[in-house]
Amino acid sequence: MTATFPRSSAAPAPRAIARWLLSVAALVFLMVVVGGITRLTESGLSITQWKPITGAIPPLTHEQWMEAFRLYQQIPEYQQINRGMSLDDFQFIFFWEWAHRLLGRLIGLAFALPLLWFAWKRAIPQGYGWRLVALLALGGLQGAIGWWMVQSGLSERTDVSHYRLAVHLLNALLIIGGLVWTALDLLMLARDRNARPATLRPFALVVLIGLFVQLLFGAFTAGLNAGYVANTWPLMNDRFVPDGMAWMESLWATLSSDPYLVHFIHRWWAWGAAILAVMLARRAKRAGQRGASIAINASVGTQILLGIATVMSGIALPLAVLHQAVGAIVVAALAWGAHSIGRRRG
Repeated sequence: MTATFPRSSAAPAPRAIARWLLSVAALVFLMVVVGGITRLTESGLSITQWKPITGAIPPLTHEQWMEAFRLYQQIPEYQQINRGMSLDDFQFIFFWEWAHRLLGRLIGLAFALPLLWFAWKRAIPQGYGWRLVALLALGGLQGAIGWWMVQSGLSERTDVSHYRLAVHLLNALLIIGGLVWTALDLLMLARDRNARPATLRPFALVVLIGLFVQLLFGAFTAGLNAGYVANTWPLMNDRFVPDGMAWMESLWATLSSDPYLVHFIHRWWAWGAAILAVMLARRAKRAGQRGASIAINASVGTQILLGIATVMSGIALPLAVLHQAVGAIVVAALAWGAHSIGRRRG
């Protein structure tokens, strides 16, 4: 005799699911902020092992701390840069990497457990189940990408690969955009049960590609510490095109790995991305979404000012963290704007 379990036949709950997704998006935003602090404090390589379950518990005894410190002392970052670091200093950088990883675990639970609950209650509207599973998969992939990134700095390098850092950051921002877009679709469905998911219009795609380029070079700038090559604006060390650019083995290598060129592209492509964003904001306003228009204009304007201030401050940590945080808000705002012009009536 086999056991059977009663299952609820409750009606779909698009509004409740949308609120849950926006809450998860807020947690991912916090994750991006903590990730920025982790990078800027050079804390990312302090934990040299990946233990998805037991790693949630930090060292609790002096002996455990010394073992974690001993493992860190074996990697090039310690041997070439931080040799002689005290245990207290190690505990400081360990904290930020541990907090970053712990937050990732909490986000996984905050997504997976409610998803199982909504699925059990049969509250997920038709056609959205696969999308929620895809977002969960992206979250799991993000954890694997994070460890893949850390591995690049454990054997031969004194830092992580800027290419892998870019993949890690861009995937986090993709998750934020996907969560916001799906939540907006569900909120439309809550208002009108015949509403269909929004489509990505060609112009919105162009805007998002422009944003992608800016975010990519922003990640390269962070990974290469390219922000430090010039602390003046609008000129870079008294020149529009800075001295110091050097040709590497290929065009792509030069574009993606020369700190002066990467900084130059990130600095000036920002204006192209901003123009595209403002054009999207105007279309969103014409579509009746004034809130999306305000969010785009406010976040993009703030981001440009923060970028300038971050450079001129010599990459002061609070400004640099704010710059990364507002970058995530720009992603959410542009996702809202793109969704606004792609809405379809039921």
